[in-house]
Amino acid sequence: MTGPSPANAPVRILLCDDHVVVRAGLLALLDSAPDIEVVGEAGTGEEALALVAKLHPDVVLMDLQLGEGIDGVETTRRITSAPSPTPNVLVLTTYDTDADITRAIEAGATGYLLKAERPEELFAAIHAAAQGRTALSAPVASRVMANMRKPRPTLTDRERDILGQLAHGLGNREIAKALFISEATVKTHLGRIYDKLGVDTRAGAVAVAKEQRLLP
Repeated sequence: MTGPSPANAPVRILLCDDHVVVRAGLLALLDSAPDIEVVGEAGTGEEALALVAKLHPDVVLMDLQLGEGIDGVETTRRITSAPSPTPNVLVLTTYDTDADITRAIEAGATGYLLKAERPEELFAAIHAAAQGRTALSAPVASRVMANMRKPRPTLTDRERDILGQLAHGLGNREIAKALFISEATVKTHLGRIYDKLGVDTRAGAVAVAKEQRLLP
């Protein structure tokens, strides 16, 4: 987290979005706020990391999907895990699935906002993020609360074993070899795991499993 800005100083923002038109629109919008200053723009995660090190913004406004290179989640993880001081990351995206939200929060994002929000909500979220406070869009907050209230899914010992192998980055063939089962059996278990966790990707399964402490 960056140190506090001087009193009345504008919040310094770095935009990270791979769409030039989106960045231009955000720049025009944020320029209308006297207490917010855009100090840089990045179209890729790699550019964002370089500019964070150079410009030391207070907040990085981060999209999740960044085209080629590392995505917004990995960029967030690298920003927040760097030696202090580091900026806070406010995700601004169109994606609102449970897996996306969980991955972003696990990576260290301070807030998660949807691009459909009104400008005043975005401004308020930026100031909250600059102060290290959580900022969530209402639909995102509802999802988070609903997930917290949901009973944890019941996994078999074998499914937990496979989840543990997924968390270590193993592919189906490697998992089959490690657990002395066939690849077809691994695929069958993965299908059941996805159904129980409400996800459709390996990364989503690992993210939800970490969130709900389901890993062995």
